[in-house]
Amino acid sequence: MQDSAFGVRLLIPADAHQKALRTTKYAVMFLGLTFLAFFFSEVMMRIRIHPIQYILIGLALIIFYSLLISISEHIGFGKGYLISSVATVLLIGGYAQSVLRKRALAGLVTVILAVLYAYLYILLQLEDFALLLGSIGLFVVLAVVMYMTRKIDWYTAGSD
Repeated sequence: MQDSAFGVRLLIPADAHQKALRTTKYAVMFLGLTFLAFFFSEVMMRIRIHPIQYILIGLALIIFYSLLISISEHIGFGKGYLISSVATVLLIGGYAQSVLRKRALAGLVTVILAVLYAYLYILLQLEDFALLLGSIGLFVVLAVVMYMTRKIDWYTAGSD
């Protein structure tokens, strides 16, 4: 009797709150990579960014998660993520233009942020391969940073 038994296992996909929780697990990576983009803009272009400006950018990144959860409760995770990420990217991109004072540099930072948010969305959709893709992505980012900074003299980078 036991061998002939059959049944159904229901798999409940992640709901909006579970996906938002998974999103917050990547918060440190997002803060770090965003600040890294601004820091390299500061070092390579010799533009001074005040700590208060870094704090404001960090607050915008943190508010993304609040927006994501609150909007997702009403219209679903995908649309909530799109609205929250676009709003955050535009806010930080616009602020970057006034902080960095160069349209091309602010555009580059905006594109980097847009790619980061798209990458995070893909990671969230790939439940089984998220760790693998995340690790590969971080490896690539580190390789690019190491390549771009190979000729910087860090002892004189901050002095003018």
